[in-house]
Amino acid sequence: MAQFVNLNPGSLRELHVGNERLVSYNVEMTEVTGGTFWKAYTPAQIAGTEPFVLKGGFLGNATASTDLMQYYDPIDLSDKKLRKLAKEIGPAWVRVSGTWSTKTYYDFDGHTNGVIPEGYNAILTREQWLGVLDFCKDIGAKLLISVADCEGLHHADEPWNPSQAEQIFALSKEYGKAIDAAEFVNEPNLLAMSGCPKGYTTEQYVRDQDIFIRWLHENYPDCSFVGPCSTEGVLKKHGEKAQGGGVGDILPQCSTDDLMKGAQEKLDVYSYHYYNGVSERLEPVMPFAHWKADKAHTEEYLAVASNMAKFHAEKRDIYCPGGEMWVTEAGDAGGGGDTWASTYLDVFRTLNELGSFSVVTRGIIFHNTLASSDYGYLKPEVFDPRPNYFAVLLWNRLMGTTVYDAAEPIREGAHVYAHSRADGKPGKAYLVINNSLTETTTVTLPKEAEVYQLSAETLRSQTMLCNGKALVLGEGDALPEITPAAAPAGELVLPAATCTFIVL
Repeated sequence: MAQFVNLNPGSLRELHVGNERLVSYNVEMTEVTGGTFWKAYTPAQIAGTEPFVLKGGFLGNATASTDLMQYYDPIDLSDKKLRKLAKEIGPAWVRVSGTWSTKTYYDFDGHTNGVIPEGYNAILTREQWLGVLDFCKDIGAKLLISVADCEGLHHADEPWNPSQAEQIFALSKEYGKAIDAAEFVNEPNLLAMSGCPKGYTTEQYVRDQDIFIRWLHENYPDCSFVGPCSTEGVLKKHGEKAQGGGVGDILPQCSTDDLMKGAQEKLDVYSYHYYNGVSERLEPVMPFAHWKADKAHTEEYLAVASNMAKFHAEKRDIYCPGGEMWVTEAGDAGGGGDTWASTYLDVFRTLNELGSFSVVTRGIIFHNTLASSDYGYLKPEVFDPRPNYFAVLLWNRLMGTTVYDAAEPIREGAHVYAHSRADGKPGKAYLVINNSLTETTTVTLPKEAEVYQLSAETLRSQTMLCNGKALVLGEGDALPEITPAAAPAGELVLPAATCTFIVL
């Protein structure tokens, strides 16, 4: 049914002040070194006219399937277009991690001659890492990493040692771009499947996490420890419907409590991963964890982000009371994103995630990724912006860090979020998501407002419109001018399937 929303900015109740780097992103370690990552969908699959078929079957290891993975050359982080578009997003954290990172060997003096040492699966060169540091310097980003913890570094019954970590921390500090925060292991709930030593137990993981935190605080006291990088809670099977999802639940895993049981050292920041489900790539393995495209706008689907934030806020309050909460990987689906991840259809999820997370807590969301696979903000190699890029660009330009209770219940057609204005001027900025595909939403404006309405010709369009104007790069990769429409006091009708920023 049609919805009615009354904006009353003078009576808003302040919840908290959020983090200015809320919109952040991953540059996976496999992008930096070159390596396997999720195989790109075909144009027909993105358009929804060709189904994705896992021809070779799932062998228990995604990297072994040519239907799921392909090799990519290292990303060119010096690319002017990439840096320009990353700067435009605004202040951010860059996370260089992923399962690939757990088994990456740092060869900063070239002694391996390109031969990967036993027990690792990749080499990171000095040139490649300095490229990351230069990128972060240039765009003003803070840097989060995870470190090696694999069979090549130590066996499960041997304590973790800092021989590898010391190299990457020392080089970064020496180069003038110190590492600002670190996780120990990416998705340790999977233990050996995350690249950790064979036979690794939760007790051994806890032992080694404590060793790492002590080493970090003793040698790099300005670097925060972020953990436990949990995938727990991402999937709850209820009948045949998914209640979240993520690749972490394909195989048995240990819980967040297991990863923290007996830990002596404290977390500086609590972290977890959030995906709305598993993508078409992994649907054959977990059909109950995959959401069909016709569900990607629904209340049940959009509620996952808020439910996950609430679930992990309780864990944060146990293991990191008073600390921030970071989603160190986020996106529409585990397994490289759904076929519609690069289209307008995923903008509902992205903007709703930012809004609902901000209501629950103060922290950061690292989108996976900046410019890799189908869920990147930018298209790989050519770095053309996708709809989600412009969505977060507008969020940062318009929605300030002070978060308010919008005093509107979340319902189909009316996901309403209220913030201060990002420009610092008096007033409020609202986001109203009309996720109904058939009904309008009427908003009562108490005064004249500036309106930025996002839409698309079709839900699977790879070009998004703002106030009817296509958001595409111009000559010389110039960003389009994004201007508001003026709306007088009174009623503003929001068409179906639109996301509208309203600045008062």
